[in-house]
Amino acid sequence: MAEKYKNLINGKWVEPTGGKYIENRNPANWDDVIGLYPASTVEDVDTAVAAAKAAFEKWRLVPAPKRGDVLKIVGDKMLTRKDEIAFEMTREMGKVFAETKGDTQEGIDTAYYAASEGRRLFGLNAPSELPNKMNLSFRVPIGVGGFITPWNFPMAIPTWKLFPALICGNTAVFKPAELTPKTAHTLVEIIDEAMHEVLGRDYIPGVINLVHGKGSIIGERISNHPDIDLISFTGSTAVGKRINEVAGASLKRVSLELGGKNAQIVMDDANQELALEAVLWGAFGTTGQRCTATSRLILHEKIYDEFLEKLIARAGKLKLGYGNDKGVDVGPCVSESQRKTVDEYVQIGKNEDKAKLVLGGEFASDGTLKGGWFYKPTIFADVKPEMRIAKEEIFGPVLAVIKTNSLEDAVNILNNTKYGLSSSIFTNNVNDAFRAVRDIRAGITYVNGATIGAEAHMPFGGVKETGNGHREGGWTVYDFYTEWKAVYIDYSGKLQRAQIDNY
Repeated sequence: MAEKYKNLINGKWVEPTGGKYIENRNPANWDDVIGLYPASTVEDVDTAVAAAKAAFEKWRLVPAPKRGDVLKIVGDKMLTRKDEIAFEMTREMGKVFAETKGDTQEGIDTAYYAASEGRRLFGLNAPSELPNKMNLSFRVPIGVGGFITPWNFPMAIPTWKLFPALICGNTAVFKPAELTPKTAHTLVEIIDEAMHEVLGRDYIPGVINLVHGKGSIIGERISNHPDIDLISFTGSTAVGKRINEVAGASLKRVSLELGGKNAQIVMDDANQELALEAVLWGAFGTTGQRCTATSRLILHEKIYDEFLEKLIARAGKLKLGYGNDKGVDVGPCVSESQRKTVDEYVQIGKNEDKAKLVLGGEFASDGTLKGGWFYKPTIFADVKPEMRIAKEEIFGPVLAVIKTNSLEDAVNILNNTKYGLSSSIFTNNVNDAFRAVRDIRAGITYVNGATIGAEAHMPFGGVKETGNGHREGGWTVYDFYTEWKAVYIDYSGKLQRAQIDNY
């Protein structure tokens, strides 16, 4: 019988209130049951929030460098267990072992970066307009955070949210994706162990709370709970809009990281081999299940036929399979429903006028693949910018190839979606590169690099309907998890009036 896992609430591992569980299965082999995870209730959320609210009054008073000591130990523990975490992550969400090791390393990097920020939560001072008076400012924690994360980066994305929040002195109620509960369980287990080791008898229960369950129940309650002060969500644009609507009623601080429809431009002077490697990685890495995935390839007309021929040949050789097996390039879609969505978009592409299916476009179910949710790497050629497969997020191994005749036209095509997360241009012309950086409307632009591959110490996020303007990663995220507090110290011995005409 599969192992039953629990929620962590107020420092204790507890069963869900309703006693119900959700199966977690391997998308590469659906007969492989990984575990049973809590189908939690609103009552579980309420208990977790109450614990986090009580813990906040103690955790906020722990010196930030001491909080950093906790995250340093978290990083050490993750490093020791990296291969184990990666293996189990591949088992529950499908991407290949090299990628899940990278996902885990991203979390490790984020832990060490956040740990060091415990000594760099700088304030700013400014001179007063009045004599014998000092003006200071400080960053202070906000309170209880609600964190709702996706399945495609089940270690990296939670760490992007939780680690900065914790180092700033906030407490957390964490709802991971239903499809990747084990990775979340391991992360929270490690954080709780580090809390015990660093704080000892001063351990504070409730700083980190894990509540598994369905988004429609747990996510909704996190969004409308009166004692949750901030929310960070990564997922679909539709769900993000719902969270923003609900949370906005109580003026919660909300960070949304949503969809993408990213494009790679390849100009006629580009290094074609480099650009080819990039689009193969960007389009079919993680089976195309990244918000930064390359779902559009914009090729200059002078190299269009030559590049497309090479691309079809290379993509056709990619090996599908269970990501923990050696030599596998592409894993399965994360679920049957996700594969169905991908196939629905492929059928849309087939029916759109003049789009040409040149590779893939069907389930992969031969031999060892028959037990999983595999889909063949798929390429459409001669796609027009207004087609649905060129404008809507598919979140699967489907690439739309579009022809362009100039840099200006290529940039206009790239910008022609409601999203603006990642982008890429391949060119050896430095002037074109800088023009593209200037004119592309996206939160991230790569020059001679794939659209995927963000670094932990840089801001991550997009424009338009990709999010609501906040950034994760880097130094900018710490402003989201803190409030600015201005302090005026008057040592003149008399009442001095600012905002009065003293001239």
